Amino acid sequence: GSGGFRKRKHDNFPHGQRREEKENVNPSSALMTSFKSFQLELDTRHDKYERLVKLSRDITIESKRTIFLLHRFTSAPNGEEILNESEVKLDAVRRKIKQVAEELIGEDMYQFHRAISPGLQEYVEAVSFQYFIKTRSLISVDEINKQLIFTAEDREDTKNTTSDCQDNQPRSWSLKVTPVDYLLGVADLTGELMRLCISSVGNGDIDTPFELSQFLRQIYDGFTFIGNTGPYEVSKKLYTLKQSLAKVENACYTLKVRGSEIPKHMLADVFSTKTELIDQDEGLP
Repeated sequence: GSGGFRKRKHDNFPHGQRREEKENVNPSSALMTSFKSFQLELDTRHDKYERLVKLSRDITIESKRTIFLLHRFTSAPNGEEILNESEVKLDAVRRKIKQVAEELIGEDMYQFHRAISPGLQEYVEAVSFQYFIKTRSLISVDEINKQLIFTAEDREDTKNTTSDCQDNQPRSWSLKVTPVDYLLGVADLTGELMRLCISSVGNGDIDTPFELSQFLRQIYDGFTFIGNTGPYEVSKKLYTLKQSLAKVENACYTLKVRGSEIPKHMLADVFSTKTELIDQDEGLP
């Protein structure tokens, strides 16, 4: 049986003989030297990957805090202070992205893209949310990437950088947000705009929901134009985007038809109830 075969296999290669073979290996041979260099290269790459994962996590956390801050814009007595504070937070996020950019100098970014993609998506969501509040328009990927160009003077502010050849670094370098990360960040932005719509109505702002509805419809039309021809992650976001658009359009419908009947301080509660009903009908958790 199979047990007998395994026994005969071990009889052919006794443990004592294998220990002797290990002891007889020449550590300075060309083969062992090559494998040691491979081991060093892989360990270095894995360490860099883990550092990028931690930086991406920090970028995600700080970007989420910026988004939470920006949601106070509609209820704050002085919105300009909120925007100024959000700019300070985004500058701190860009300093983290600067460390990512330094780690990737001389590297193929796409080999480490999976480690940094979540943080870049969250940053796109935060910076586009701030841009919309300021200008009521969508920031382009080129404008985002212009803010991620760093010079040699910026290196003085960065600490704990572990590049192997710091003396031969370029005078300027950048980290480009890929089109896919940009699209995924914009898709997540629609959820924040839906929340902005509900909070605006709760504060008595009747015009913002109609403005947001038109803006979200344009974004949805753009995503449907891409359709299933784009990356799989983008097509998955299309359903969530559609739900956000439906909730905003439902808010606009309620305002138009029943706005005069419902007191302004109760409109937000009505929208929240209708939103829960929509989620239940669609089977959302």
